[in-house]
Amino acid sequence: MFEDLSLKLESALKKVRGQGRLTEKNISDSLREIRRILLDADVNYKVAKEFIEKVSLKALGKEVIASISPGQLITKIIFDELVNLLGAEKSELKINASGITSFMVVGLQGSGKTTFCAKLAKRLKTNKRKVLLVAADVYRPAAIEQLKQLADKIDISVFSFNESDARKTVKNSLKIAIEQRFDTLIFDTAGRLHVDEEMMKEISDIKEIVNPTEILFVVDAMSGQDSVNSAKIFNETVDFDGIVLTKLDGDARGGAALSIRSVVGKPIKFVSNGEKLDTLEVFHPDRLASRILGKGDVISLVEKAQQSFDEYETEQLEEKLKKNKFDFDDFLKQIKVIKKMGSLSSLLGMVPGISSQIRNAQIDDKALVKVEAIINSMTIKERRNPKILNGNRRKRIARGSGTSVQDVNRMVKQFSQMQKMIGKISGKGGLSQSSLKNLNLN
Repeated sequence: MFEDLSLKLESALKKVRGQGRLTEKNISDSLREIRRILLDADVNYKVAKEFIEKVSLKALGKEVIASISPGQLITKIIFDELVNLLGAEKSELKINASGITSFMVVGLQGSGKTTFCAKLAKRLKTNKRKVLLVAADVYRPAAIEQLKQLADKIDISVFSFNESDARKTVKNSLKIAIEQRFDTLIFDTAGRLHVDEEMMKEISDIKEIVNPTEILFVVDAMSGQDSVNSAKIFNETVDFDGIVLTKLDGDARGGAALSIRSVVGKPIKFVSNGEKLDTLEVFHPDRLASRILGKGDVISLVEKAQQSFDEYETEQLEEKLKKNKFDFDDFLKQIKVIKKMGSLSSLLGMVPGISSQIRNAQIDDKALVKVEAIINSMTIKERRNPKILNGNRRKRIARGSGTSVQDVNRMVKQFSQMQKMIGKISGKGGLSQSSLKNLNLN
């Protein structure tokens, strides 16, 4: 989402880095351009104005003017203010020490509420919670069916009630939760295409009935300032506890993400980067600020890798790499792990300095599917010994995988080059996996 904003900010900051010292004039010129960039990104006008004023106040301090590296310091000041704008630190979900913990999910129709409910349920289930999803959107039969389909994928119970009044559905779900000893309830409430009195009255009533542990407002990050205005109205009605930003993998300008916390005064708790149920992430203001300034997000990348890699298989792979015995079977396993971690573009965006380079590149995740198909069309003997892949074998593999001989040749050549590179790295000692285990991510 933030690629365009990152590139423009990087360009503006380059001009400052070229200065020998910071002066009132070059600070003013740079911040005027940055203010324009923020407004172009659909950041709320007042938020952009206050942000620039804070940066200007710090940048004009004596220590900054006297600095020998003004570019680094102005970047650091902007980074610090971005972190403050986004909420300073992560905000954890509140979990009741005893009794039932309940989360009421609200927002406009199409914001991704129902999918988020399933994602949150999956996350809480991994934390040993017994979760019940409550289908409190009684107006859209499709919403109830969608919730049930998503819940089936993660083996979570759903409560729905053949009743047109959401209030009755909610009351009955509380009884069921007590009877069947669920410790966590997630209420998927109804959305509308726009805010209306009936909708606000209903969610206000549901809040009174449920007395939720937390109310989470789900907002489509691609909807711009409209979403910020909706957030203000919802907050005035139900006083929600946190914000969830969905569709951050889209091509929106990012203004809603940068504005909403400041406008409503509530923390962003989660961000969602896709439709898959494992694409929900705790929101870290400092990490997003780092990505916006083109510095990447190595910590999140390492965390994703640690969640996706099996420790035993990783140790086995390390041994193979040391002995230079990495084959197509190993390659196929690594492709499956990478696919678990997310899209290639989102992963590359976490690598420092790469996001600006890949902006115009066509990164096709389907390329991995093609490689998988080619490897799956090989025999066990061919996977373990690629040197036997003669012309006839390659033709058979191409037919079996629905690809061309050129595709097979290209993939085999790239794999051969990768093997040679691995051999060189292994010969020099390489990077031990144990060093990754000792990383302190806190």
